[in-house]
Amino acid sequence: MWFVYKSIFAERRYMSYSTRKRTSDDIIVKEFWRNNERFADLFNAVLFKGKCVIKAENLQEIDTDVSGTIRVQEYKETLKRARDVVKKYYNGVEFNILGLEMQEKVHLAMPLRTMVYDALGYIKEYNEFKSNNTKNSIKKKRKAYTDDKDKADNKTNTEYKSDNKAASYRTSEEFLSGLNYSDRFHPIITIVFYYGEHRWNGPISLSDMMVDMLDEVKEMFNDYRINLVQIGNTADYDFNNDEVKALFDITNSIYNKDFNAISKKYSEKSLSVELIDMISEMTGTKELAKLVNEEKEDKEDDVHMWSAMKEFRDSGVQEGRREGLLEGKREGIIEGKLEGQTEARLDSIKTIMRKLNQTADEAMDTLDIEEKDRAKYRELINS
Repeated sequence: MWFVYKSIFAERRYMSYSTRKRTSDDIIVKEFWRNNERFADLFNAVLFKGKCVIKAENLQEIDTDVSGTIRVQEYKETLKRARDVVKKYYNGVEFNILGLEMQEKVHLAMPLRTMVYDALGYIKEYNEFKSNNTKNSIKKKRKAYTDDKDKADNKTNTEYKSDNKAASYRTSEEFLSGLNYSDRFHPIITIVFYYGEHRWNGPISLSDMMVDMLDEVKEMFNDYRINLVQIGNTADYDFNNDEVKALFDITNSIYNKDFNAISKKYSEKSLSVELIDMISEMTGTKELAKLVNEEKEDKEDDVHMWSAMKEFRDSGVQEGRREGLLEGKREGIIEGKLEGQTEARLDSIKTIMRKLNQTADEAMDTLDIEEKDRAKYRELINS
């Protein structure tokens, strides 16, 4: 099993970022977190130390579009934005808004970007308040005019609209803001899910993006901090969902080349195709997803990882042997001679080391080279 995961890691190293299909990746990552059980477990682990505060059955997915218009006197600007995954969490008659943003790369303006997303969410609700308040007042005003038909008939359209708007609010403060004193916003909580290979080295708060400030200024500064979750910090989170736990565990182990740990925990386990697709997309191991998709043709749900990996392992070994022998022959080695066999095997070792990111001893394990011959090959490799 350890060989399989080394093979996977070798394969992902040769994939350039530019060749990866970002749209496809985004869809797979977003679809994975749209599942309420996984979504709830992520939020509980990151925000509440594993305590089951967010319950999956109380989650409802909502529109991800948070586009809004900002108006300041004569200035007007429309911002087009869409969040990755957004859900309402109902706690009784009220609800909270939970947002999830996915990041593969470190974004140096992430606190500002997330703050804008949250602000646009509040602006969207603010505009809904204003619209609803105006509509409610129009109904009341129309009823009043119905009771006094002569008064209504004498009103011009402009006067009618002006009266409607003014009647929405009981005080001048309400009229000015477009809100009633009883209006209350719903809290927005956002998590940034960073699944890059390297640790996050960007800012995690707005203050991290500022120039040096005097201590007195810092005390008055309104900071904004992101809720960052890193795939590499598996030990920091207390997950209850098996798929979320496996996602963090396996991905982190692939990044750290800790393949023995993966083999020990998962070589005999069946994992969902959706989970393996997610791991494949996040780590760039496209070949893994391809083999899994081939195996799942005869299955409905889960896939046994070892079955798919065994084919990948065998094909990698055969390719290494074949290329090594061909390289040996191209150098004029005569097949059957001891020297030729040594050179051909040496080329096979080097090919497997290069293509599968193995050490010399691991490559010799793969080729079943006897211990008594290994010192010779180590010396040739290091010469």
